Amino acid sequence: MLFRKTMEGNHASKRINTLLGALLVLDIVLSVVALFIPEFWSRVMHGVPYDDPQGLLRRTGATWVAFTLFQGIALARWRKEPFWLVVVAGLRWSEIITDWIYLYFCQDITLFGRLGLFVSPPVNILAGWYLIKSYQHCSGQTSGRS
Repeated sequence: MLFRKTMEGNHASKRINTLLGALLVLDIVLSVVALFIPEFWSRVMHGVPYDDPQGLLRRTGATWVAFTLFQGIALARWRKEPFWLVVVAGLRWSEIITDWIYLYFCQDITLFGRLGLFVSPPVNILAGWYLIKSYQHCSGQTSGRS
């Protein structure tokens, strides 16, 4: 069942598009910085010169490219194929503990890095929850419970 053409549905549709668009932009920025200007990442997040002989930052950048790809597909297709909302929710939830683990083990971290890594998991939890609830609404699976 496609999204209902109600006033509420139109507002919900705009919120979904805004969320997917914001996540898309975020992951484009993260991908570009991690893959092409890792020195900037190191300076902003850690306050130290870039040193990553194993290439883990660039590996993470490639993961963000995949996030970007799937979020772009979801943004384009979710109205006809609402399951893409669940795909993106799963991607976001796959990151729930990673940033707190990163924050815990990181030896050098700036205030910006600390704040970003601390806030990211709750944001991903809420984004994933909202996308799943939106999918349930789009597909008529709402149970009346929040």
